[in-house]
Amino acid sequence: MKKIFSIFTIVAALTLTACQGDQGPPGEDGINILGSVFETTVDFNPNNDYSTLITIPLDIQVFESDVILVYLLEDVVPDGQGGSFDVWSQLPQIFFPPQGTLVYNFDHTFVDVRLFLGANFNLDTLGSEFTNDQTFRIAILPAEFADTTMDMDVLLETINSSEINVINLN
Repeated sequence: MKKIFSIFTIVAALTLTACQGDQGPPGEDGINILGSVFETTVDFNPNNDYSTLITIPLDIQVFESDVILVYLLEDVVPDGQGGSFDVWSQLPQIFFPPQGTLVYNFDHTFVDVRLFLGANFNLDTLGSEFTNDQTFRIAILPAEFADTTMDMDVLLETINSSEINVINLN
């Protein structure tokens, strides 16, 4: 038994060291690209025309090409362990109160995000459950504009082909 264990140990050690091989020269450090997220709680009312402008915090750098997504906190549910989970829904988000159709929506620049309500009824008739203490999560995802100026010759070279078959559906 000792002999089998010794052979197994030697084979395992050789296998682990044999996998190392030549690692080559070290590469350049990669860039750590992470999005940024922040949350805000707002009230919608006639005084702000059911709209609010949120300035992106100065410590978050945003470029024209970045993608901004907004989520509405819809619920907080227990996790069964004494804690809870937030339930987020991406905007635009549509609700159907008794008065008609209500939409939470947003638009943005690279310095601010405007959150607003839209409806096919008078928003003054909307209950406070839709207007007060509404929490939003705003996510900024780094992105770059794509170069879309590729011509057909470059495309064919890229896909390593000399011709392309085009199907005419007319």
